Amino acid sequence: MAGIYLHIPFCKQACHYCDFHFSTSMGLKEQVLQAMHQELVLQQPYLNGETINTIYFGGGTPSILSVDELNGLLEAIYAQHTVSPTAEISLEANPDDLTPEKLYALRQTRINRLSIGVQSFHNPHLRLMNRPHDAQEATACIRLAQELGFDNISLDLIYGVPAEDPELWEQDLAQAFALNVQHLSCYALTIEPNTVFGHRLKKGQFTPAQEERVAQQFELLMSQAAAHGFQHYEISNFCQPGFESKHNSSYWKQVPYLGIGPSAHSFNGVSRQFNIAHNPKYVQALAEGKLPATVEELSVEDRVNEYVMTTLRTSWGCDTRYILEKWGLDLIALHAAYLQKIQAQGLLQEKEGVLLLTEAGKLLADEIALDLFLLPEEAE
Repeated sequence: MAGIYLHIPFCKQACHYCDFHFSTSMGLKEQVLQAMHQELVLQQPYLNGETINTIYFGGGTPSILSVDELNGLLEAIYAQHTVSPTAEISLEANPDDLTPEKLYALRQTRINRLSIGVQSFHNPHLRLMNRPHDAQEATACIRLAQELGFDNISLDLIYGVPAEDPELWEQDLAQAFALNVQHLSCYALTIEPNTVFGHRLKKGQFTPAQEERVAQQFELLMSQAAAHGFQHYEISNFCQPGFESKHNSSYWKQVPYLGIGPSAHSFNGVSRQFNIAHNPKYVQALAEGKLPATVEELSVEDRVNEYVMTTLRTSWGCDTRYILEKWGLDLIALHAAYLQKIQAQGLLQEKEGVLLLTEAGKLLADEIALDLFLLPEEAE
């Protein structure tokens, strides 16, 4: 099985926290879509005939495309690949794009999962982040999508937003759970340098939330999700039983995937490739029949470290037996003292060779993963 990711690099306006590749100019939209069709043809051999189990429209704002444009890309994928009849096909969408007419038209397509970028149900937070919708639009489009028969809906929420009222995050969660959606993706607000928030921070015009407050909000998220029957299957992702994101889970399980579009990444198990994050250069390369990608061959060290980083964030954990069998490396022996220390601190458990973070450990997931990374001499 394999997956296909399509990066749609267009947005109506720039969110103040976002550092993904996008453009607010639609001038090249037709040319970019034509180039994506061409890339699908040129990249057809990349997945070696694997059946496509997941298709994911990300961005940017994929819901900015018309239904005909979305269908055109799907038809191109089906023409080039064998797609599972039960494939998960996800569309990232902004609430302001999900009008009744658009939702009805989407319901007639192969798209069977919506990932809706709500971010907050608090209008002042939405204005701070420069989101193009308000809380009422978000609630209305979710309810209408459900009425039309969409039964696999994920919401994106952001916590760690600077606010005087500590109960706002609790209210956001209460509203999300009240809507009876199947999945939540929740991210702490991160201030990236080349964003509006990053520039404001540099000028002393923005004060991030305190780390202690952010940690408390994450702990509240974990407890509230559990209380509402949601499984915490990855650090930032929670779902009702059976509603894990198959596409994102494939990333964490090292399943091959093909990325199409400017800035998209691909992975085939032994190498990665990265498309150029520049719309005109992407279009020009494909017009010349060239792939606008840089290939990075992954060393054993790279592959083990990536496996550790991704799996340690999940509920199924980091299987050191798999590492030993596939790469001949005994991670537990290499890091015996460190693993013993963090187990004693209540940050990690080991179950038959599988390393699992505790709730306390999840607060330090990236730090723990880095401490378990292989050094070049250890991978030899």
